[in-house]
Amino acid sequence: MPEMSGLPAIEDIKEAMAFLKGKIEKTPLLYSKTFSDLYGAPIFLKLENFQKTGSFKSRGALFKISQLSDKEKKAGVVACSAGNHAQGVAYAAKASGIGAKIVMPTYTISAKINAVRNYGAEILLNGESYAESYMEAKRISMTEGRTFIDGFNDKFIISGQGTIGLEILDQLPDVENVIVPTGGGGLISGIAMAMKETGKNVKVFGVQSENCDAVIQNLSGGPVVGSKGFTIADGIAIQNPGDLNIELIKKYVDSVISVSDEQMAYALFKLLERQKIVVEASGAAPLAAIMSGKIDLHGKPTVLVVSGGNIDLLLLSKIIYKSMEIDLGLVRIECKIPDRPGTLQRITSSISSSGANIFHAEVDNLSQDTPVGYQNIRFSINVRDRDHLDILLEKLKESGYKFFVVSN
Repeated sequence: MPEMSGLPAIEDIKEAMAFLKGKIEKTPLLYSKTFSDLYGAPIFLKLENFQKTGSFKSRGALFKISQLSDKEKKAGVVACSAGNHAQGVAYAAKASGIGAKIVMPTYTISAKINAVRNYGAEILLNGESYAESYMEAKRISMTEGRTFIDGFNDKFIISGQGTIGLEILDQLPDVENVIVPTGGGGLISGIAMAMKETGKNVKVFGVQSENCDAVIQNLSGGPVVGSKGFTIADGIAIQNPGDLNIELIKKYVDSVISVSDEQMAYALFKLLERQKIVVEASGAAPLAAIMSGKIDLHGKPTVLVVSGGNIDLLLLSKIIYKSMEIDLGLVRIECKIPDRPGTLQRITSSISSSGANIFHAEVDNLSQDTPVGYQNIRFSINVRDRDHLDILLEKLKESGYKFFVVSN
């Protein structure tokens, strides 16, 4: 198939690799014995969450800016993003000694705004959606003469991200599967081209959020509706993948599947619990794909691209709490007890005697189904496993009060 105008070639990725040497981190490729044993294949984690700015985005941004003319550099750049691309462009602009203006949607959390500001970029909060912010960034590009830095649909951005593929081949020459988070397509199209154009027999899989699977919609040939709803994986929450990216995905990617927010959240928790690494939801998508059984590794050496680690800490705390409930690390129990002195102490003594620990307790005297003269008590209790939970439940029965498990 003849190359389309604007598509990168393997030579562009190799050029990006040479340019970026010493300017970015060659991120670790970590072997995971835990996940290898669980899923019957050698599994490695490509830790782009250890990259400068906490994600892979600085690779493409640095290489793109290096291609600008002196006149374009003097005028500066503009980008639109609520997260990793914003930080990548801000960092790359500062490292290149040029000005940057970043348009961010008004809903962007303060931690991400502050991160971009710390890299020296000018921030403009504009738009209730990414699409509105995008239009404002394009307007600024036209009126101020700034170069618009696209997040994924750009030859040099794709080439910069593709350097991850070359690094993986250098770190693990016998790799046979690579699983990549997929939003707009810049990351997976670059990695897939780097892998396939070297002549290696490597399968490349993409993973999208079920609520934002526009690449899958494009590949199916049907109507593209973009987002189907909210997703916690903001790093891959792209409604319209790039034309260049789709063309490269069709040519080089073997399959693209989707996973739910719940699956990504649980995979994120497992990466934290078992590997001691903090990732964002999109960075956990490859592991979620394996855990869901949607990709068969066939026992072959497999690399999961952990695309970033810039997660909102409040969201992380919720994911930890919910995931501990799934694993029976936490159980929530409600009791309706007489509103008399000493009653609560007897309940807590029963919990203590089981060896369990009260993580949180809440008294609700206003619940409509609580009889007059009673209190509704909800406990979040830390237990070790199912057997320990059974011991706890037996102790509570012995206390003589009615209770029920809210979540187990």
